Amino acid sequence: MKTTTFSSPPTLERKPVIKTDTAHLQADLFPAIFKVTQARGSGSCFYLKKYNLFVTNHHVVEGFRQVAIEDHSRRRYLAHVLLTNPSQDIALLKAENNFPSLPDIRLTTQEARTGEKIYVAGFPFGIPFTVTEGTVSAPLQFIDGQYRIQTDAAVNPGNSGGAMFNSKGEIVAITSSKFTNADNMGFGIPVRFLQPLLEQSPHIQQQKLNLQCSCCDAIIPEDEKYCPQCGNKLPFHLFSEPPLSELASYCEKAIKDMGILPVLARTGHESWTFHKNKSEIRIFVFRQQFLICTSPINLLPKKNFEPLLRHLLQPADTSRYQLGLEDNQIFLSYRIPLTDIQADTDLIIQKNITEFAFQADRMAHYLSEKFGCDYPEYSRK
Repeated sequence: MKTTTFSSPPTLERKPVIKTDTAHLQADLFPAIFKVTQARGSGSCFYLKKYNLFVTNHHVVEGFRQVAIEDHSRRRYLAHVLLTNPSQDIALLKAENNFPSLPDIRLTTQEARTGEKIYVAGFPFGIPFTVTEGTVSAPLQFIDGQYRIQTDAAVNPGNSGGAMFNSKGEIVAITSSKFTNADNMGFGIPVRFLQPLLEQSPHIQQQKLNLQCSCCDAIIPEDEKYCPQCGNKLPFHLFSEPPLSELASYCEKAIKDMGILPVLARTGHESWTFHKNKSEIRIFVFRQQFLICTSPINLLPKKNFEPLLRHLLQPADTSRYQLGLEDNQIFLSYRIPLTDIQADTDLIIQKNITEFAFQADRMAHYLSEKFGCDYPEYSRK
């Protein structure tokens, strides 16, 4: 053991200790983490201000040229898939909006270390923003032919494409996957595999879906079966979006007639959620038997709610839409048996679906003005 002798009382020089300031992360960095939604489900992504691009996983946007990205206030923006690298499972998105107020988060320049603190930020299972904390279990774990950062922080479906932060607030990896039947085993793509794509991004054709060849790293902006540079066979099916089901196309026509861009409304297979003015509108298939349109329009007032209850309990009139109550939440709903959507009624039902969104917003305003009902948290502020 090495000892040091001081001739005078020592002044110990302490090395700075980096403390994790989760409040700093929450306020300054996490707003740059967005949700990604498309017709198959949802994932996560993060914004890099230097490049004006969003980063996510290839498998989150696979098969789509356009997706919706959603911020913490549930505002949605249209984003185009600019570049995808299937072998590294990385994709770059270009949004149609500008985001000058978002934080400028940094990518780490150092390799992760075993035992280092790590934070996984994203939207697991599509629920609101969540952060889980853990440590780096292995900085370079070789999985399926690729090097990944392994962590014991909780990683769940929906986290894919989000960011893994270190205690300095730098991104160390893109969250990618977990072992389905294992606990505390999540994986991320080290940022050193992202850097080459970012460096090429200024030279990418902006109006097309570009594919990076897994063999020679060439950027291919057209639908090609083989790489024009090295001849490698390409997954050319990536350039063709999967067709929507007949029912999905039917519903999206009604949504478009509401003045809503259907891409921004998709939350999964035959499932849509969006706002029409203040009211949140949800459309989905229930038990493969019904198409449901529902909207949580108001809350029961804190007092003097007898007049409202009398109004809600009035015998049903000829209206096709029904008011309902669950706990203190008032809903407007429209239920359509799928068997009713036939050639002689489909246009009528489609028009009713479109009108439902307008009626929900009118009813919410009426109950607020007439009975003093507050708007629920689901409403757009």
